Amino acid sequence: MLKTGDKPLDFTLFSDKNETVTLSSYFGKSNVILYFYPEDDTPGCTTEACDFRDNIALINKKDTVVLGVSPDDVASHQKFISKQNLNFTLLSDPDHKVAEMYGAWGEKKNYGKTYLGLIRSTFIIGKDGLIKEAFYNVRAKGHVARILSHLENM
Repeated sequence: MLKTGDKPLDFTLFSDKNETVTLSSYFGKSNVILYFYPEDDTPGCTTEACDFRDNIALINKKDTVVLGVSPDDVASHQKFISKQNLNFTLLSDPDHKVAEMYGAWGEKKNYGKTYLGLIRSTFIIGKDGLIKEAFYNVRAKGHVARILSHLENM
């Protein structure tokens, strides 16, 4: 698991615009909120995404961009963005390699069953390319307020 002060692992993934996005391209330019979520258009993931959407002006004021990552493909991301009028970038990690690198893929339990899946996690990465905060097993509701509080203190 990554923690405050760690250097985030660099990666390149396809975005909802079917273009490659490399994490390190933001270093020196913007802070990054990198959040991992299980699946497009599900209740918790929609709550979280819409919370980012509704607070994007406050996030952008802190010279910060939002990158959402899930195992969904580009077409699914495009539908999700269109349906929810999302105003930030979604990245496709279909083989969950990036999620694994960040410790956001692992054992989960639901209704008594144990399985491997995406663990809702968020990383605030500073312009200096270092992790300022790492959140694992987050709850979708109210999470963006916690992130905004951390951005205020950066």
